Amino acid sequence: MSPRKGTLDYKLVVVIRDDLDISGGKLAAQVAHAAVTCALEAKAKKSKWFSAWYQEGQRKVVLRAKDLEHLRELHGKARKLGLPHALITDAGYTELPPNTTTCLGIGPAPENEVDKITGSLPLA
Repeated sequence: MSPRKGTLDYKLVVVIRDDLDISGGKLAAQVAHAAVTCALEAKAKKSKWFSAWYQEGQRKVVLRAKDLEHLRELHGKARKLGLPHALITDAGYTELPPNTTTCLGIGPAPENEVDKITGSLPLA
């Protein structure tokens, strides 16, 4: 669905760590954790944003950060701007050591706000 003229576009971005060596399946699960957690936070705290994002087709984009430090920097910016966000930490039952931070979800939120943080990051 395309948005109506004059409305903001909304998106949810998940930023994954480029320095982790994990399988595609594990990566997909971590991205899903971030997307679901962010969507639930937005539904509870930014319901208008959530509704608009949902009605527009729930756009999601997966991007790359170089490492944990970079991910934490992005997390701080999302928090400072008041955007829905979720830093995902793996329990360590399969491929990763316990408490490995794998990705960061931001949004759903207005695209122009999310892009202030993630606009220069490469696609995954």
